[in-house]
Amino acid sequence: MSRIGTNVQSLIAQRVLGQNNQNLSVALERLSTGLKINRGKDDPAGLIASENLRSEQKALDQAISNADRTNQVVNIAEGGLQEISGLLTELQSLITATASTAGLSSEEKAANQLQVDSILQTIDRLSSATNFQGIKLLNGNFDFKVSGIATGVSDFRVNGAKYSGASLGVDLQVTASAQQGGMFLSAGASSLNLNTGSSFVFEIAGNQGSRELSFASGTSLAKIADTINTFKDVTGVQATVSGTGIRIYSTDWGSTQFVSVKVLNAAGINSTTNGDGSTATRGVYKFQAANFNTASTTSGSLTTFANATNNVTDSGQDLGATINGVKAVSSGRTARINTDFLDVEVTLTAAKAQALGNVGSSGAPALYVTGGGAQFQLASKVDISGKVSLGIQDVATRKLGNSVTGFLDKLGAGKTNNVVDGDVTGGQKIVAEAIKQVSSLRGRLGAFQKNTVSATIRSLGVSLENTAAAQSLIRDSDFASETAALTRSQILVSASTNVLALANQQPQSALQ
Repeated sequence: MSRIGTNVQSLIAQRVLGQNNQNLSVALERLSTGLKINRGKDDPAGLIASENLRSEQKALDQAISNADRTNQVVNIAEGGLQEISGLLTELQSLITATASTAGLSSEEKAANQLQVDSILQTIDRLSSATNFQGIKLLNGNFDFKVSGIATGVSDFRVNGAKYSGASLGVDLQVTASAQQGGMFLSAGASSLNLNTGSSFVFEIAGNQGSRELSFASGTSLAKIADTINTFKDVTGVQATVSGTGIRIYSTDWGSTQFVSVKVLNAAGINSTTNGDGSTATRGVYKFQAANFNTASTTSGSLTTFANATNNVTDSGQDLGATINGVKAVSSGRTARINTDFLDVEVTLTAAKAQALGNVGSSGAPALYVTGGGAQFQLASKVDISGKVSLGIQDVATRKLGNSVTGFLDKLGAGKTNNVVDGDVTGGQKIVAEAIKQVSSLRGRLGAFQKNTVSATIRSLGVSLENTAAAQSLIRDSDFASETAALTRSQILVSASTNVLALANQQPQSALQ
């Protein structure tokens, strides 16, 4: 049936032609832009997912750039520390050379002191001059700021801290006291009372070495203690007179320290009688477990001098502690924890290291971390878990060393440990401590680069690849699929156009 007023076939052909033209336009757009989703109506859910992935991809790319920048910052700091390390080694050589006083003129000593002063000045200059884009790296600019330091803390070092809020309290609980190796030698009088013609001979040893000592009858305990102290740098053992005996104890603290006594000739000291005619107990006593200053009277605590022919030994003990609830690794009076959120090392005073309980008064923290440190954003998400915190301490001469041995600036002309007329033995200890500190800092920076930054770059690279692949799968055009759709749409448009022409001719045929 043919109608003249309304050409239904033409309307159908126009509708189909319009749809085919629209499909052809979509295929052309996708091929020209390379994107499957060009606007929200193409795929609303896919667009949301794609935009989220694109945002993550950008953040990952920037995080990789941040990590690369971090590497460069640490490289520059390491370069300055390497030079300082070389200067400290040269300083050690100068101290050793100057210690040979018999073959050294006063002019040569003065010349060596000039070199020492020059090295100290150069270290200070490197400390203040090493920078990245004007940001100083080794002058304490990236060290952590602390406050509220408890009186029981003698030294501390904050290597890393991440926290939210104004400050982070470092709570330190002493769970086991630090101890020196030590014992009590009871002579029963203020001087030795021996068999006629005999000498009291014993060997004393510590973690530094040993010495054999011999004393005649009548020698005062004070003289014996002075003799033991003469060799304390060689043995690692020192002595003080206490009543009718001598306290001997290690010069340092911890499980590596010990004191050992071996009696080679007791010389009848065990048979000495008191003034009232009673036999006095002489020998080597252990100290009380809870009081290192008092000899123990419990059974088995005494070894008579005659029975001390084998070594009588007492070892020290490392501090037992927890920091912010984490069991600390301890050495002597120093405790340290190293977690993702806090890396801190605290050294306690002798009294505090032996007192169980909280270090801060009235339950307060041992110290507060209030800011500072180098903060690096090494993750795509900006939050506390995505940041890495690193403390770079001041390496100026007034900061290298510690409160026990002294600080490096004391080697300067006219100061305590100068090489002309100062204490060069103490000076060498200061330099050794400074070398250890700089080496430790270099090692920590190297570990940060190798195990944190480099690993992060590799991990971020993989995440970036996977995120880009996921984003591409959702949003990018499939060339093979779109070219097939284009060809199909072209054919359908051509067919629809021909059909429309035929439909428009049909009413004329009806009239004819």
